[in-house]
Amino acid sequence: MGPFFHEIGKAFRKAGYEVYKINFNGGDQLFWRLPHGIDFTGSMDEWPAFLVDVLTRHGITDVMLFGDCRPLHRKATALCIERNIRVYVFEEGYIRPDWVTLELDGVNGHSSLPRNPEWYRQQAVLLPPLPPHHQVPSSFRRRALEAVAYNAADLLTRWYFKNWHDYRPWHPWKEGIGWLKRLYRRDAAQARTERILKEVEDNGISYMLFPLQLDADAQIRLHSDFDGMEGAIRIVLNSFARNAPEDLFLLVKELPLDNGVKDWRKLVYTVARQLGIANRVRYLETGDIAQLVRVAKGVVTINSTTGTLALICNVPVITLGQAIYDIPDITDQGSLDHFWGAPTPPDPATFEAFRRVLIDRCLIEGGFFSPEGLALLVQGTLRRIQRTTPPQDGKVFTISHLDAQPHSTH
Repeated sequence: MGPFFHEIGKAFRKAGYEVYKINFNGGDQLFWRLPHGIDFTGSMDEWPAFLVDVLTRHGITDVMLFGDCRPLHRKATALCIERNIRVYVFEEGYIRPDWVTLELDGVNGHSSLPRNPEWYRQQAVLLPPLPPHHQVPSSFRRRALEAVAYNAADLLTRWYFKNWHDYRPWHPWKEGIGWLKRLYRRDAAQARTERILKEVEDNGISYMLFPLQLDADAQIRLHSDFDGMEGAIRIVLNSFARNAPEDLFLLVKELPLDNGVKDWRKLVYTVARQLGIANRVRYLETGDIAQLVRVAKGVVTINSTTGTLALICNVPVITLGQAIYDIPDITDQGSLDHFWGAPTPPDPATFEAFRRVLIDRCLIEGGFFSPEGLALLVQGTLRRIQRTTPPQDGKVFTISHLDAQPHSTH
C-alpha cells in the first residue's frame, strides 16, 4: 500500500515505540526508508524459524500486517497467537470509501465479530454518538503510480529475493498488458456504459445489481465456495434465468480495479445468450457504483463491500460467500433463487447498530492514497493501538507487508 507502513513506522518511532520491518521483496524495500529493515530471502519452509528468531531476538510484542490470507501472513498469525503476541491486521475498509479496517487476529472471514444481530443492538446502546465524518480524498493516479513503482522494484530484485513468489496467479507483465488494454478501450467502454445507463433511465428499467470482484482475491478463493469469478457469474446468471421476473433486468458491474486479463464482458454476454436472457442482462464497464446501488431492487454479491453501500441505502442484499455483514435482520437469509422475486430489505435499526459497532471496534477513518487520508489513518492507528500497548521499554513492533496490489473488493 505504497508508503503506508513507512509513515506508520515514523509515527510510532516518534511516539516512543521501537519498530522493525520485514521485507519480502524489492517493493517492500523501496517503500521502507527507516532503520531496522529485515530482509527475508528464504523459502516458505524456512519462514517459521526465521520469524520465531526475529520475534524472540527483538522481544516483539505486536505485529502488523496487511491482509491475513497470504501464506506468509497466515503462518505468521498462527505463530504469533501461539506466543500471545498481538496481531493487528489491516484491510481496505468494511465500509467504503473513507475507512480502513484494523482488527486483532483476522479480518473478513477470519474476523472474531459475531453474527448475532441482538449482540450488535445491545453493544450499540453502550456507545457514544458517532463523531462527524468527512470525505477522505483518494487519488487513483497515485495508487497506480505506487503500484507500478512497487512491481518494478519487485521484478528488478528477484535475483536477491530468489524465493519470493507472488500470490497472484498472473505474472506482473501479464497484468500490465491487461491494464494497457483497459486503458486503450477506456473511451469505448465509457460510451457503452453511458448508452446502457440511458436505456435504463429512459425506459424506467427495474434491475438487480451484481458487482464483480477481483478474480484472484482471497475474499473469493478462501471466503467462498468459488475458485474465481467465472463460477460465480455462471451460477448467478443461471439462477436469474430460471427465477427472475420477466420485467427484471440484471446489471453486472465490472470492478474498477480489475486488471483486464480476463474478458468478463464477453463471458457475461456469452452465457446470457446461451441462457436466452441476453435481452435482460447488461454489462457495465464503468459508472458510479453508489448511484447504481441507490436505485437497484437488490444487490447480489459474493462478499463485496458494495453490500454495505447498498445496506446503507436500505437496498436488499444477498451474499454468496462469507461476509462480515451477512447477519440475520441485515442481509437476506434465503436462497438466491427466491431473492429475485422477493428480496428481504435490511432492518434499518439493526444495520445502524452494526455500523456503529463496526466503526468503534475495527474501522479507522482515512485512506492509503492521499496525504490527507494517510495522515488520518496513521494517527487513528496510533490512537487505537495505544489503548492496548503503551510506548514503554521492551514494547517492540514488527511491521510486515506483502504487496501493493489491491486486495480488497468492490
